[in-house]
Amino acid sequence: MEETISLRDLFQVLRKRLWLIALIAIIAATISAVISFFVLTPVYQTSTQILVNQAKSEQQLYNAGAVQTNVQLISTYNDIIKSPAVLDKVIDQLNLDSSAQGLGGKIQVTSSENSQVAQITVQDTNAKRATDIANATASVFQKEIPKIMNVDNVSILSKAELTASKSPVKPQPILNIAIALVVGLMVGVGLSFLLEYLDNTVKTEQDIENILDLPVMGVITNIKDVPKATNVQRPDMTARVSQRGETFGS
Repeated sequence: MEETISLRDLFQVLRKRLWLIALIAIIAATISAVISFFVLTPVYQTSTQILVNQAKSEQQLYNAGAVQTNVQLISTYNDIIKSPAVLDKVIDQLNLDSSAQGLGGKIQVTSSENSQVAQITVQDTNAKRATDIANATASVFQKEIPKIMNVDNVSILSKAELTASKSPVKPQPILNIAIALVVGLMVGVGLSFLLEYLDNTVKTEQDIENILDLPVMGVITNIKDVPKATNVQRPDMTARVSQRGETFGS
């Protein structure tokens, strides 16, 4: 016999275990909120911009080939910025307790397509330190690039500001709680259907019809227990019997 499940049955399963679904969702959201607010360390972000462009004299005309060369050099500069040749000097300048590899993990260098501007973004648990690292990295790179590649076409377009990194970028408690709530709902729904699938007990007449494939002819309802009769006599009857006993005795 092929068993089919209707949409109504699905809703009945969800309604029957709605408390379980809500409980799991609330627990997941609560755990996410506690971790986001009290466990995870806030991370601050700041950035600075550098311009890759060879200085030109007033007589020198616009050269499209030079611009294209500068654009192609940005990808090379991105690797040089995160190299020990630059980061070791940044560590020494700021007296950081970190290695070049560890500091490189906090730095991200990005640039738009066909743009001569590169952005150095730094993330750190301290807002001021993130700002100092971004500015020091751009400054050291500008000084070291002529020695490394024999070119002097880098200038600092904008410096990182401390006021721009006052608000942490990670964690995001509201987003984390929303994700945990959705995941909790999914887990609760899945667990509800699993429990319903594993439950093979007979509870209703419909279950008997589905299992035996036979119609239900009658139903015996539950009969409440009838209270037993007590032997307690009424006080007025006892008094009358006593009075009659006295009369007969006299």
